[in-house]
Amino acid sequence: MKAEEKLIETAASAPAAEGKPYSPAGYAWYVVGALTFVYMFSFIDRQILNLLVAPIRRDLGITDTQMSWLMGPAFAFSYILVGIVFGRLTDSRSRRTIIAAGFATWSLFTAGCGLASTYLQMLLLRVGVGIGEASLSPAAYSLITDYFPRFWCNFSIERRPSLFQLLLTRQALLPIPAGSWPLGR
Repeated sequence: MKAEEKLIETAASAPAAEGKPYSPAGYAWYVVGALTFVYMFSFIDRQILNLLVAPIRRDLGITDTQMSWLMGPAFAFSYILVGIVFGRLTDSRSRRTIIAAGFATWSLFTAGCGLASTYLQMLLLRVGVGIGEASLSPAAYSLITDYFPRFWCNFSIERRPSLFQLLLTRQALLPIPAGSWPLGR
């Protein structure tokens, strides 16, 4: 344990990139908390269809196969492909703006999913949700590395799960019971 404490102490005193000092630890953790809060909405938007399979199938008159396309490939392919683009944009544009625009985009497309009256509309809206959510991960990880010394970030990611990832996996479980309760399950 002493070696780990020494590594953390060394990391805290490491010089910042390009001579800029790092933000105070309290603000850095505030940023992690804010990003985790935004991720919570991302996970809710991603998982909400799992709770609403029967009502969506009934309202849109779609098959199990069509529903699986809405829950899987429509979202995943757009998320993966556009995520690469956002990763590149993160290097040259404002990451806060990318996150805010992505959050607004996926929120609007998620609201649109509630108004969809055909399968094609729902499919295209799910693609939009995937595009919006693809903006979050690259920009969030880039922001986090700016607020913490690089040595500390590398240590926390390589040696143990980062708090950011730990909070995300715990949050992934929250929407399921919360969403099931009103449905009477």
